[in-house]
Amino acid sequence: MVDVTHTGPAVGATAPAASKRVALKRVLGPAHVWGLGVGIVLVGEFMGWNFAVGKGGAIAALTACWLAGILYTCVAMIDSEVTSTVAAAGGQYAQAKHIIGPLAAFNVGLYLVMAYTMLEVSNAIVTGDLIDAFAHNMGLVGDVDKRAYMVLTIVFLSWLNYRGVLATLTVNYIITAIAFTAILILFFYVKPWAPGDVLKHDGLLTGLPYGGLGILAAMHFGLWYYLGIEGTTQAAEEVRSPARSLPLGTLTGIMTLLIAATLTWYIGSGLMPWEYLGQAITPLYDAARLTGNPYLEVLLFVGTLFATLASANGCINDASRAWFAMGRDRYMPVWFGAVHPNYRTPFRSIVFFVPIAILFAVSTPLDQTITLSILSGLLGYTIMAISVIIFRRKWPLGMISRGYVHPLHPLPALLLLLLCTVTYFAVFLGYGTQLLAMMTFYIGASVWFVVHRYKYCRRGEQFTMPWPKPVGY
Repeated sequence: MVDVTHTGPAVGATAPAASKRVALKRVLGPAHVWGLGVGIVLVGEFMGWNFAVGKGGAIAALTACWLAGILYTCVAMIDSEVTSTVAAAGGQYAQAKHIIGPLAAFNVGLYLVMAYTMLEVSNAIVTGDLIDAFAHNMGLVGDVDKRAYMVLTIVFLSWLNYRGVLATLTVNYIITAIAFTAILILFFYVKPWAPGDVLKHDGLLTGLPYGGLGILAAMHFGLWYYLGIEGTTQAAEEVRSPARSLPLGTLTGIMTLLIAATLTWYIGSGLMPWEYLGQAITPLYDAARLTGNPYLEVLLFVGTLFATLASANGCINDASRAWFAMGRDRYMPVWFGAVHPNYRTPFRSIVFFVPIAILFAVSTPLDQTITLSILSGLLGYTIMAISVIIFRRKWPLGMISRGYVHPLHPLPALLLLLLCTVTYFAVFLGYGTQLLAMMTFYIGASVWFVVHRYKYCRRGEQFTMPWPKPVGY
């Protein structure tokens, strides 16, 4: 196997004519971007969101769902503008590198890797629990350690990512569409047009058992409905037309998720009391079982399984691209910046995270892996809001070409900062120790980067966009 390290420029830059390097292949279109973004996130409709119900009741969870929807709409709009302009592997990492500077970029890269890896781990845990529960419900097998399913999920999907991005995201597109269709079929089966026939909202919706504080607490897991939609940016260097495909795939993705999130809450809250719903591992599969229709139970098993696989698949893709970009820029050892000569994938970055994901999957509870992912995502969104304000100030509209311009600036950025602050407090209420531990970890990593790693970076080679000098410089 030939070891080739890609250190060439991003889109719009000119590589030296004498240098031949293996680059990531541009093979993706808008549907693949949609499949990547929605595929990562749709699992949030099949599990995890319902922990918000346990925090404040069903009404609080719905309120958190819509507030989180506003937060992620801001994220999608901001991402669409900046990424269609900075079309490079690493997504928000590449954006922070060009707009703010090295330390911010290093931290954003870590946030991305941690958020996607912990989301991958959460999916592997649910996959193991789901297969184990389904096998026992159907009387198919005896006692099998569900950790074996977790390990198999991580290894198989890593192998798929290793083999090529086009096949990976084509699979994601197909199984994501099937999972979304399963939600729609379940929704129509429970007859939303006939209240009280199947759905029992009148008897199950109990208001706010913990008062207004429950809405605040529910914001913690309300983010799980949408966490990961920003992952569409990680494929920026492998998209055929970034200026068109990235905004189209991202914005249609957030619309899809807003619909799916509301339908999911409506189904779950009408079939299960909030006390049970708030701690269920696979709420939509449980909802299908409660209908008494065995075909629907099998369909939602398949839908939940496909959603977890699509999410884990996309997470491996995104975490490896962020880590690859950091290695290519020497923020991490350059060894990670290698591209496979045949498959054209960042193969070392993919393989590196396999044992890490397995270790967390077999040793960490689901609510904690979800919390670690949410916290890392929140930190990234905070930097994103600051980044777009700086971006508009340094390169105003008309100064450089943009594939998409998000409206009402700076309102989306300010609203994003406000909702992030509210969610930090919500996380602190239930998981204060983890919040402080994560902040300590990232501060320590920043010190390590400044003291040790930054001297290896080639700052002059990192600014690869063909832009004019920013205003004021």
